[in-house]
Amino acid sequence: MSRKNMSLTKFGIDDGPHNMDGLRLFARDGTERVEAFMGRKVMDVWVESIEHRGGRRSLFRDQYNALGRRNLAAIERIVKAKYQRGAAHNRQHPYVEVLFSDIMESAETLDLGGLVRPPLPPEFLRLG
Repeated sequence: MSRKNMSLTKFGIDDGPHNMDGLRLFARDGTERVEAFMGRKVMDVWVESIEHRGGRRSLFRDQYNALGRRNLAAIERIVKAKYQRGAAHNRQHPYVEVLFSDIMESAETLDLGGLVRPPLPPEFLRLG
């Protein structure tokens, strides 16, 4: 059966403990479990491209998980598009790693509503 006929369903964010530094998602392709991952640095760049604040500030797990929940539909569309391209475009198929280039290609927008960034202590501010 062609991957074009397969579709991912039952998307969800893994809020449980794991050692991966980023947003981890699970979906189903029929009976097969599919894992998708968007690294913290990819999410950082996506957020920074919208915030335009200049200084890089990395997201913490609770922040990128909250952004993932708020933007699940957009992330789901990005993952589905990459997944449907199959193994030729996704070396680790059925595992899907979302890259910033995938986000840019999709033209999906990220809703930053609710993103809370407490101010950094003075020792974390860059000089210059």
